[in-house]
Amino acid sequence: MPDGKRDQVYWHDHRVSREEREQLNGHRGCVVWFTGLSASGKSTVANFVDHKLHSSGVHSFLLDGDNVRHGLNRDLTFSPEDRTENIRRIGEVAALFADAGLITLVAFISPYRAGRDAARLAAGDNRFVETFIDVPIETCAQRDPKGLYEKAQNGEIPDFTGISAPYEVPERPEVVIPSGELTLDESVVMLEAFLKDNGFIWE
Repeated sequence: MPDGKRDQVYWHDHRVSREEREQLNGHRGCVVWFTGLSASGKSTVANFVDHKLHSSGVHSFLLDGDNVRHGLNRDLTFSPEDRTENIRRIGEVAALFADAGLITLVAFISPYRAGRDAARLAAGDNRFVETFIDVPIETCAQRDPKGLYEKAQNGEIPDFTGISAPYEVPERPEVVIPSGELTLDESVVMLEAFLKDNGFIWE
């Protein structure tokens, strides 16, 4: 926002609090942030978690990286600067969803620690669950459902994470899912157990 406009913008408190929304929902709102390389399984695991939560009566919503780039972030490229803005926007949106009392699942490569840290700050540290889908790049390249690794290795895709652009591995994620070692069901059970054990889902 231009500096000249800042003094025209005021925060408006809501008459319905986040705690009241959570009480109505029967669980806490939070941001579960899936991060990992392309083809690591972020969207797949997040989709199955979303379905399991919904089936259990938990109010959840999935924000997927590709889907968001069709609308909200369709003006952004994959340059380092636009990647940063991509994550900044979705971090703010996810925090709003969490304020509404939803368990908000976010599946983005989000390669930079600074961007993930900013998303954590937006959500509030006690409402942010960084979930690292830990899969070696060799496995991701073998899966390669979109053919992106081959194109990146051939120089057809610039700034491709893991090939021509960096991926900064999370240092202290709340959850690590080695999706190459666990079944999909085991991955979902692991994350659901974390949410229950840490008071996001009330028994």
